Formats: sequence, C-alpha cells, structure tokens
Amino acid sequence: MKRNKKREVSVYDVNDTSNFIDKSKPLKLKDLGFTLPKEQPTKIISIRIPTKLYNEIKAFSTNIDMPYQAYIKYLLNDGINRVLKKTNN
Repeated sequence: MKRNKKREVSVYDVNDTSNFIDKSKPLKLKDLGFTLPKEQPTKIISIRIPTKLYNEIKAFSTNIDMPYQAYIKYLLNDGINRVLKKTNN
C-alpha cells in the first residue's frame, strides 16, 4: 500500500496534473474528505488596565461571589449590548 502511494506521489511530482481536474465540476473540501479545524469558542486575549481598576474589579467581583475574569466578561458583554441597543434605536 505504501509503495503505491509513494509511486503515485512521484508520478504527480513529475507530471502536469491539471489534466486530471475537471473545471466544470468544482469540488468542495468535503467532497475530497478534508475538513477545516473548527474555531475555538473562546479566544485568549491580553489587555493592560490600570492597577486601580483591576483592584476595584477584583474587589467588587469578590463581593458578588463571582470570579473576576467572569465578571470582566459580563461587563464587556453588558457594555456591548447597551451600545448595540443605542445604535439600533
């Protein structure tokens, strides 16, 4: 099996393969058995904020018994939603 694959690859390396492609029937990646990796649901970011603001966020999030990173996400989401509501009205 490996020998046939090596031979096939070497044939494609030295020959023009454009004749093997039917341009009237374009294929999608799915048709070829390929899939792109799925995007992660979250992204890792790094931001710099003033130390005083950071301490205030940590203190307030502790008072409401919420991890400070989750509280920052909540604040960002809430702020974006308010801006979107203003722009849509």
